[in-house]
Amino acid sequence: DEPQHVRLKVAQCLRTLTACTHDEDIAAALHTLHSYVDEGPESFTTSVQRAEFRRAHYTRALQCLVSNVQADWLRRLAAAQRIELWDGLFLHGPPEQALLVLMEGIGSLRPSTNLDHLVSITERFLQSGRLADLLWSYCLETAPSDSPQLRETLLGRIVALPDLTANRLHPHNKPLFLPRQYYPLLASEMLTALERTCQALKGEDGTDCSLTFVAQTLGKVCIQGHSDVVLAVLAPRLSACTHSDMVWRRVCWKLLENVPQRWIESVLNGLVQSLLSRPDAFGRIIGNLVLTNKKAQFVITHKLLLLHYKYKTQVLRIVLGYLAADRERRPLLIQVLRSVSQAWANPSAVKHTPLEQQLYVTKALLLSVNLLTDSELQELRSELLQCLLGGMQSHLDSNVVQIRRVGMVVGECLSTRMDISGTKLKFEYEQDEDTRELLSLMTPAVTSDEPASSENKTGPRSSKTDPDSDLDSDDELTPYDMSGDQEISQASPPRYLRDCLETLISSEDPARVELSLRVAESLVRKNAFATREISVQLTKVLLHMEDKYSINGFLSLRQATMVALAATDCIPVTQYLTTEFYSLNYSLRQRLDILEVLALAAQELSKPITEKRDPSVGTAANTDLTLYPGDNPVHWRQVVEKRIQSNTKRLRRGATQPLAKATPNRYAPVAGHFFFPLLRNYDRPQLTFDLLGGDHLVLGRLIHTLGLFMHLAVNAPIAAQMGRALLDFVWAVRYHADQMVRRGVLFAVCSVFLSMPSQNLLLDFSDQLFETRTWLADVAEGDPDADCRSLAIQSLVLLDKSLKKQLQDPQALSPES
Repeated sequence: DEPQHVRLKVAQCLRTLTACTHDEDIAAALHTLHSYVDEGPESFTTSVQRAEFRRAHYTRALQCLVSNVQADWLRRLAAAQRIELWDGLFLHGPPEQALLVLMEGIGSLRPSTNLDHLVSITERFLQSGRLADLLWSYCLETAPSDSPQLRETLLGRIVALPDLTANRLHPHNKPLFLPRQYYPLLASEMLTALERTCQALKGEDGTDCSLTFVAQTLGKVCIQGHSDVVLAVLAPRLSACTHSDMVWRRVCWKLLENVPQRWIESVLNGLVQSLLSRPDAFGRIIGNLVLTNKKAQFVITHKLLLLHYKYKTQVLRIVLGYLAADRERRPLLIQVLRSVSQAWANPSAVKHTPLEQQLYVTKALLLSVNLLTDSELQELRSELLQCLLGGMQSHLDSNVVQIRRVGMVVGECLSTRMDISGTKLKFEYEQDEDTRELLSLMTPAVTSDEPASSENKTGPRSSKTDPDSDLDSDDELTPYDMSGDQEISQASPPRYLRDCLETLISSEDPARVELSLRVAESLVRKNAFATREISVQLTKVLLHMEDKYSINGFLSLRQATMVALAATDCIPVTQYLTTEFYSLNYSLRQRLDILEVLALAAQELSKPITEKRDPSVGTAANTDLTLYPGDNPVHWRQVVEKRIQSNTKRLRRGATQPLAKATPNRYAPVAGHFFFPLLRNYDRPQLTFDLLGGDHLVLGRLIHTLGLFMHLAVNAPIAAQMGRALLDFVWAVRYHADQMVRRGVLFAVCSVFLSMPSQNLLLDFSDQLFETRTWLADVAEGDPDADCRSLAIQSLVLLDKSLKKQLQDPQALSPES
């Protein structure tokens, strides 16, 4: 029994390799294993034995070699012997099994010479064409196992090989494993497998081939973002091979038919962009895929024409030319024209879609009309006329100059193409690059994206002096006076807050991002209803946003918008910011940003409601408020001095200023939402944040912010509760080594004495007042920081005045107090 013989022989060889016996036995075992993968005439094994070894024992043999890669006997082998016997086992057996074992070994070994050895074998594996052998084995369906699990694992290793090796070998990765070298190599190996397939189909024996695995590889590479690199190699070669070879065309059609539905969009998008210089090759490569694959039909007839407006005009020429080139596909061209004309004439789309997308749809409309035959044009005449009238009205009513010009150009082109009663519309407008390109689309292009002819360029201008022009006599189309119009920039600022959010999330255009950032604050303040729908989401985007484009005033613009959000939709935004302050994976700068935004928002909300102010201008726009209160000790010292002066009795005659009256504001009802969540987790150290440990700066800023919240809550019902919590918090850090923290503690104590009613001080802190006064006296006398000493003195003055005032009050002497 040959399978039994192979099993026993392989088991004996593996025991020999594992036991590390004599060098002669090791060499004999390696020779025996190598004989099962040697297809040469000198091999002493039968084809049945070799097939059994490949099917059941090859992977186990390679895994044994990898597990013994650190064995001493491997070092004792001569270099030529090691390359022939040890390395050769990986390079001559079934390639799919060898690749899986190699990738598994690279992932499990630590950096060492053993890992370098496996990496060098993997390089030779790729350089020797083994990937092409792997793909070809699946074309012949001769792989040892065809299970879905094996295919999925193998696909993942082939497509993600640069990522896997980079994660393991960085920064010592090999150049061959980098994406710019690996994926072109993979594309070349795929071409080799396709060439072998064509040769096999042309052969006399009529070999059956399957392109499923190659198609899956192509689809997975494209969906992972490497379509441009892979198809830059594949597309030119496929274009040349399908030019006159019908077998190649059939192979390409079958290849794309077998691409899984979830990946076909990425393949088609990459293919059409790779064939910009070969527009006629698109149809030869994909055939009638648009008729047999619903997903491909949706991508070609809808997404590429209406949604993906980032593509060049040549993409539209290729797609529409493909639909018009075959009699069976022309009904789809009519369907496309209907959908494109409806999208172009939609008044809502004219108002709310970007100008770039409207230009893209306009180009698709003009190209589609230009591809119609006379009979098709006559059939669609009424629909096109309706599109012309409704769409032109929507475009001409726009206040954007470019959109009005688009309506005029389409009106001229469609009236000329349909020849409505021999009448051709003519408009007066100043031509620019966009209008000249639109006019050129009505001229059939011999080559890709050629500029408009001189006749087209001069044609519209001649309408100004054409004596036969009936523009002035047409009563239904009164010309617009555009003498006072001004050119606007290509990127216009968003008019809706949700558009602003989408731009900040997904746009890569620096101009659009800057415009959105500059108008964001005004949009937030102008429409509170729209703001409340996306306030938390926009706050999250701004908090994580980085200055990738070096925008002038980026930090102040971002801060002003976040303050406006916190002031407009206070509770949800404040809950989000206070929660994120203690979350993981935030930098100290982001945590400080959160505190600054909360402080500025609280200042804005604390302004009296009766004060008349422009709602579109927030407090964050004032440069004096963009400074964090804790950065300037003079700022809050002046606040304390002012409050002391207002509570001091002067024994002199003369005019005196009346005390400020308590007035309602928007901060008092929500003060607790700003204050208490920041006290929730301060004593829980995290991986990236230790408030009571080394992050002194954040601790000092936090205490300053809490003190500011306390100060702004004067006369609020919750002030007493806030004061108790704040004193309990700062009491534990009053002797902190960092002067910034000590300043914050003293500022917080001043804020408590200023904001809490005097009776509450005696009722709530009767046991602590003596100890607090003693501590303040010690700080005023012995603290090394002058600001701390000054603040301690002011706190003592406040405390003494509050106690004196309360003791003079008869109610304070009641038994209850």
